[in-house]
Parts: sequence; C-alpha cells; structure tokens
Amino acid sequence: MNAWLPTAPCTPAACLEPSRPATAVPLAVLRLTVVAVLLLTGTATVLTPLGRLVPAAVVRCWCRWIVRAAGVRVRVSGAAAPTGGLLLVAHHVSWLDIPLLAAVRPARMLAKSEIRSWPVAGALAARGGVLFIERDRLRALPDTVAAIARALRAGAAVAAFPEGSTWCGRAHGRFRGAVFQAALDARVPVQPVRIRYRTGGRTVSTAPAFVGDDTLLASLWRVASARGGITAEVEVLPAVPPGRHRDRRALADAAQPTESRSSTGRDGHPGKAPSKSTRPLFLMFRFRKADEDIRKAGTPEGG
Repeated sequence: MNAWLPTAPCTPAACLEPSRPATAVPLAVLRLTVVAVLLLTGTATVLTPLGRLVPAAVVRCWCRWIVRAAGVRVRVSGAAAPTGGLLLVAHHVSWLDIPLLAAVRPARMLAKSEIRSWPVAGALAARGGVLFIERDRLRALPDTVAAIARALRAGAAVAAFPEGSTWCGRAHGRFRGAVFQAALDARVPVQPVRIRYRTGGRTVSTAPAFVGDDTLLASLWRVASARGGITAEVEVLPAVPPGRHRDRRALADAAQPTESRSSTGRDGHPGKAPSKSTRPLFLMFRFRKADEDIRKAGTPEGG
C-alpha cells in the first residue's frame, strides 16, 4: 500500500453499531439467497449478446431489486440527466452504494486494473464496461484521467467515489480532485448524489458500512439480518454544470454535499461511536484482497 493513497479512520470496532437482536436467521438467509439469484441472473444476461441491449430503465430496476432483496428499503428523490456524458459522485460507505448509484443512472464504474486478470470476475467487469485504473501507480494518473475523459466525451455516465476509501456514514472524507479533472477536460456536468442509511426512520445507521478490516461476508450478513430493516435515502442533488469552476479542487468542493465538509473532528476521526462490531463470529472467511479491492476501487487518486 502506497503512503499517498487515502485512508479513512473508520474501523469496525470504533464505528459499527453494537449487536442487537437480529431478525430471524431463516429470513436473513432467504434475503441473501434472493440477492444471489438476482446477481446470477444479471451476470447471465451480461454474458449473452443481448446484454448490451438491455434498457437503462431495466438496469435501474434490477439494481433496486438487489438492494431491496437484502432487506433495505430505498427512497430516491430527484433525477439525473438520462443521456449524455455525466460524472456521478457520492460518498462511499457500503457495497450498497454501487447498485444504488446505478439505480439513479447506469454508469461505467472504476476498478483496480488487477481485477481484469481475475477468473470470471475480470471478464464480467470488462463486459460490463468497467474502466480499469492503476490505482497504485501515481505516474499512471494522467492516463487514468484521460481514459475517464474519453468515456465522458463519448456520452457515457461514469460513477466514482472521490473520497478514495469507505467511511462509516457518520463521518465522511474530503473529495479528492483527480476524477473531477476528467469532467473538466470532457466539459460534462458533475452529478452529486447523497446516500444515507437509516434505521428507525431517523437514526443514521452504520450497519451497512464496509470499513477497515471488515469483510464483505460480515457486511452482507449485518445488512440482511438487521432488525427492523435499513432505509437507504438516495438524494440526487443539483448538477454542477460544466464551465462553472476552473480547477478540479474547486469543482470537487462544489460537488461535495455541504453537510459532509465538516463531518470529521479536528483530528480527522469520526465522532463518538459504539465500541463493538456486529460481525458474527461464524463469518471467519476473510477474503482480504477481494474486500480491499471492492472497498478501494472506484477512485483515481490525486488532490
């Protein structure tokens, strides 16, 4: 791990909510089974010649179904431009962020270049239009920005998480500027999206968070077994039109939701949070490399 790569202070021990009586295990297992079926169905569709012909509206519905199948209610307000080059940006809290952004508008995601060589997953990612980036090489940054700009000029939507790492949801990092340079170069609007997770209708929930040394399996189980369920609020904020900001730092600041610009303390750490993780003990499989790639992918670096 290079020292210049961004990290978040959030950890499972510091940020995740303490264990509460979970929903019935059979229901949680059923939810995860339905999620798996939906993912397999989507994967099979992508692998067929008709995969690229699926209407965007169907893709958006499919992404919402995945989230809802996990037991998460979805509330969307606002809408993004349906066509034309567009940079979608949001804070990164959970693996749920990816289908939720796609529910706003299907977009090309960013992923670490190593994923291209993975069996099955690499081929699926390439077929799905993923833009592969060399995240660990600072010298590759100009080529990465140029590749994103080309996709935007071609009329594609590109989704990114400019913090460069996942945060717990009660605190957020600052948007880094590299991906915004691509929007400037392509002269396309930037579409900020605010995603919040709540329990009980009001309280901000860290249960969906995927931070620190947490595992994807543990995060999946927390979401599927959350008592009372989780609500994902997806707010499509006003787009930032091209030409309004001259440099990437100003554009990044303009695209960052105002409530999150001061969400960390003076030491950069989240505010007070419960001290225990909700990770079930039997989820001992630790796919560390895959987890880290999912958590870190999605953002070229640079201020």
